[in-house]
Amino acid sequence: MSDIEKPIRALIADDQALLRASFRLLLEITPGLIPVGEAGTGAEAVELARREQPDVVLMDIRMPDMDGIEATRRICGSPETPSTRVLILTTFDYDEYVFAALRAGASGFLLKDVAPADLITGIEVVAAGDALLAPRITRQLVAHFTTLPEPGARPAKALENVTEREIEVLTLVASGLSNTEIAAHLLVSLPTVKTHIGRLLAKLNARDRAQLVIVAYETRLVIPAS
Repeated sequence: MSDIEKPIRALIADDQALLRASFRLLLEITPGLIPVGEAGTGAEAVELARREQPDVVLMDIRMPDMDGIEATRRICGSPETPSTRVLILTTFDYDEYVFAALRAGASGFLLKDVAPADLITGIEVVAAGDALLAPRITRQLVAHFTTLPEPGARPAKALENVTEREIEVLTLVASGLSNTEIAAHLLVSLPTVKTHIGRLLAKLNARDRAQLVIVAYETRLVIPAS
């Protein structure tokens, strides 16, 4: 079996047993997805992630013992789980903790009432190494958090090795545009956009598209209109 054909191994972390059971059932009946464990606390999620090495962790934010943000930080920052991605599942359309979770290394988030097909797609997207940030959500995050003082915000010199074209691409990513939309806006090919994004990821030491958004507003590259 090739790497492409390997099933996606997912860990479920949520303090509600009923939700865990629902997500597990969905994973069990979906070809190409396999549940590898369930955690009711953040600490359990970290321990299971280290033991099972899942491709994706479905992570709740509000959990006892250790919340999902700290669990995400430990999983994404640990050399023991270098390939594990975290997909945040939140109850609300806008959650004040989502930014912190993305900053901790999460690759995106979905609502808990997401349609099953969209959850499956989300897991596949994150497992493939992409970020799951809908343009609407990206704009919400940028609009809200660039207006707040961020202690230890990244200095503008972090962008000193980034080319003018890459700055353009980074700005458009942070504004919520998809790769296709960026290509149309800049009148370049889709492979060219992907190349620019790949270089940005390398230069800015970012895990994925979500991290690029964070860099953009930590450096105040993107500031929403008042």
